[in-house]
Amino acid sequence: MNADAQRRRQLGEFLRIRRLRLPRAELGLPPIGRRSIGLRREEAAALSGMSITWYSWLEQGRDTRPSRNVLDSLARTFRLSVAEHAYILTLAGYAAPPPTEDKIPRRTPTHARRLLAVLDDLPAYVASSDWQIVGWTRTLEAIYPNVATVREADRNELWLMFTDPDVRELMHDWEAAGRHLAADFRTEVGPRLTDPLVSRLISRLSAESDLFRSCWENHEVRGFTPRRSLIHHPVAGDLHLWLHRMAPAGHPDLHMVIWIPDLTTDTRERLARVVQGRSCVG
Repeated sequence: MNADAQRRRQLGEFLRIRRLRLPRAELGLPPIGRRSIGLRREEAAALSGMSITWYSWLEQGRDTRPSRNVLDSLARTFRLSVAEHAYILTLAGYAAPPPTEDKIPRRTPTHARRLLAVLDDLPAYVASSDWQIVGWTRTLEAIYPNVATVREADRNELWLMFTDPDVRELMHDWEAAGRHLAADFRTEVGPRLTDPLVSRLISRLSAESDLFRSCWENHEVRGFTPRRSLIHHPVAGDLHLWLHRMAPAGHPDLHMVIWIPDLTTDTRERLARVVQGRSCVG
């Protein structure tokens, strides 16, 4: 199956899942027997102003080219979020192609290293467009030493989240954090699902992690937003943090993830003690 066919299949699966999740009452439709959730294909087509044949072809991944207007209409019918709307547009080819595989950086640019140095008292890291971690602060390493010791091929945000038992122990609600991360990843890499690096990572994770496979098959899409994170550290105790993400200037193919202490707690002091303790041991 070529790349275009795989993207059409992903689009079809996404539309089918969203169609089957829609509350009928919200669209002014009566229940179907005892079913109050989910639309028939013909209902989705009619509400979106297209023929049942055309809509069916989209769900089936047929060799079609939906217009932006068609996708916009489906987004309105299915009550898609901004991130979900953007996702189906990219699958249909309405976005500029991302950097090619051979241009994905595997080292942290100088100015990003300087930024990490300034943020060294916070847990933070820089990752490439396929979510390989290419640089991190000593505070992150103090909290999660595996980031420095894991083999480079496995130093990936998704891989570590879903396969490293130490991450599972650190995260307060590991499953929820994993679902968020998988949805963030699908949103970002939608137009690149067939890229070798991305497809290999998805295949490896699907074989290795039941949770990831479940998340991925659920086709959840959401844009990243700052969110609270609670980490249970074996030495520092509970760390109450806000998770943020930013793109280093001039490098849209990189992103930086930063955990900022909740200033209503003593997390900043706890982080400092962890780093100092590790330095003394070292």
